[in-house]
Amino acid sequence: MIRRILVANRGEIARRVFRTCRALGIATVAVHSDADAGAPFVTDADTAIRLPGSAPAETYLRGDLIIEAARAAGADAVHPGYGFLSENAAFARSVESAGLTWIGPAPESIEAMGSKIGAKRIMAAAGVPVLDVDLTTVTASDLPLLVKASAGGGGRGMRIVESLDRLAEQIGHAEAEAASAFGDGTVFVEPYLPTARHVEVQVLADTHGTVWVLGDRDCSIQRRHQKVVEEAPAPHLPDQTRTALHAAARAAAQAVGYRGAGTVEFLVDRDRIFFLEMNTRLQVEHPVTECVTGLDLVACQIAVAEGEPLPGRAPAVSGHAIEVRLYAEDPAAGFAPQTGRIRTFDFPGAAFEVPDRSGVRVDSAIEDGSEVGVHYDAMLAKVIAYADDRDTAIRMLDGALRRGRLHGVTTNLGLLRAVIADEEFTAGRMHTTLLDERLPLWTGGGDPRRLAKAALAAAIGQATQAAAAAPVLSRIPAAWRNAPSGPRQRVYRHGAQQYAVTYTSTGHRLVSDFVPGVSVIDVRGDQVVLSDGPIRETYRVTVAGTSVDVDGPDGSVSLEPVPTFVDPAETIAQGSLLAPMPAAITAVAVEVGTVVGKGDPIVVLEAMKMQHTVTAPTDGTVTALTASVGRQVVAGAVLAVIEENR
Repeated sequence: MIRRILVANRGEIARRVFRTCRALGIATVAVHSDADAGAPFVTDADTAIRLPGSAPAETYLRGDLIIEAARAAGADAVHPGYGFLSENAAFARSVESAGLTWIGPAPESIEAMGSKIGAKRIMAAAGVPVLDVDLTTVTASDLPLLVKASAGGGGRGMRIVESLDRLAEQIGHAEAEAASAFGDGTVFVEPYLPTARHVEVQVLADTHGTVWVLGDRDCSIQRRHQKVVEEAPAPHLPDQTRTALHAAARAAAQAVGYRGAGTVEFLVDRDRIFFLEMNTRLQVEHPVTECVTGLDLVACQIAVAEGEPLPGRAPAVSGHAIEVRLYAEDPAAGFAPQTGRIRTFDFPGAAFEVPDRSGVRVDSAIEDGSEVGVHYDAMLAKVIAYADDRDTAIRMLDGALRRGRLHGVTTNLGLLRAVIADEEFTAGRMHTTLLDERLPLWTGGGDPRRLAKAALAAAIGQATQAAAAAPVLSRIPAAWRNAPSGPRQRVYRHGAQQYAVTYTSTGHRLVSDFVPGVSVIDVRGDQVVLSDGPIRETYRVTVAGTSVDVDGPDGSVSLEPVPTFVDPAETIAQGSLLAPMPAAITAVAVEVGTVVGKGDPIVVLEAMKMQHTVTAPTDGTVTALTASVGRQVVAGAVLAVIEENR
């Protein structure tokens, strides 16, 4: 019997495992890096042990330190979560050699599926269809191609190749990213099917020969080959295709003598299916399967690790569940990772456990005050809606995202709302490049009138709160003075757009014609009530340092007040290349005096385990260079200056 579990992971998945452990009466141990010392998952655990350092290679990828921590804490089992060492066969063996229970598949199964190249051979031998290409005979007719890391996933170490003369270059980039993310630079190449669906099958197997197939999930909405929206069951699959997927997944599990929870991933191209990979761990998107089956998959993993047989038959799938991943990133800026402190994180009415009926679930890594840094994956939380049918689940999920309050860092929340409102998604016509095709539409900047009303509420609310804080006339309700005053103005920035909001104090109230047809009805504390024609809308305005957070009926907006005067020292030289995100510099391709062409690589940055190349915006000459390999830079830092050719 397992009594104390160490979770060899961090963030949302560590909190998820701890919740099940608490329900089962199992004691918990967290390990944490220095960067995570104040993270919510650390305080969620019964005990915690520090791993000195912040980079993954110093901490969460150090299996020896994790096993030492388990021994020191008196743990008798290790749960690996997902990512980091979860699919590392050597670590699994070390855990077992230390006399600890490994809550996962046998090391041999991890090893067999850990190499995507080897896994394809095993699947082909088991009769499962696979994608393949021979690089010794590849021609232009085989394009496009996809370069993939053999040892990892999550979109890292992937490159699309559309011309043969760039194949070697893209393989090199993929090898470098794979080596950085997984410690193994091995890559392989397969045909790229841009309009195929990504469908996966959840399996669960015990040590007594029973394999359960627990339905399927569609994971086709992806950015950079990393999933953004997942749902169960996969909509509009022909019965014949679904049956073939389930049979292939069962064959895959049996071919490697699998135990525990795992996922077999496929591409579905019309009526054809192709094996992609098997993830020998719990998936990020496991909550949607929990919702439609009523299972707690973490509890199932623990039971299997204790040697318990799976009872009876696999539960039937019922209802529909959809999950979206909240990332700290800016979709309008190439999904650049974002960092900072979370000011507000609140999804009213959401539960933090598997709902036994229709409802909304939130699995999060963060809470108010959490710090989002550069060292780890950009995922902040997952929001899951479960209902009797898909349409209801979509509506519930949109309602949860609309009411959610998330301030402090730029996120993809607006993109997620656009995805699930899009007619292609609601009709179930997804494929793996749909997000790329619709991205300009989904990141179009939002409804201009909605943003203008948020700016008006921000100005009125900020003025009111400033007046209330002033000692003069403090007993008179703020913003409702007798004495009229001339026009005032507050300027805000949201993305590239600026809002210069003018307002006047007269007749005991603040008035503004900034948004045609909208008037100020009432201001009380942090509440601003506007009238848009016959519609009354209430906004909550929070002044937070250098930002003003506005939560309204159509969602949340954070606005940055623009100062009237700009310090000349803050101006940036023309031609400056700025860091688009906080990151570490991993390569510098130029030096002062280098003549470059538009699109030439200048600096390679790495943040949240992804690489980003900063390229020359124009033909010119490098006249200044501050970037150097190994240096950490903040967003907006000048990396180089390029003088344009005239």
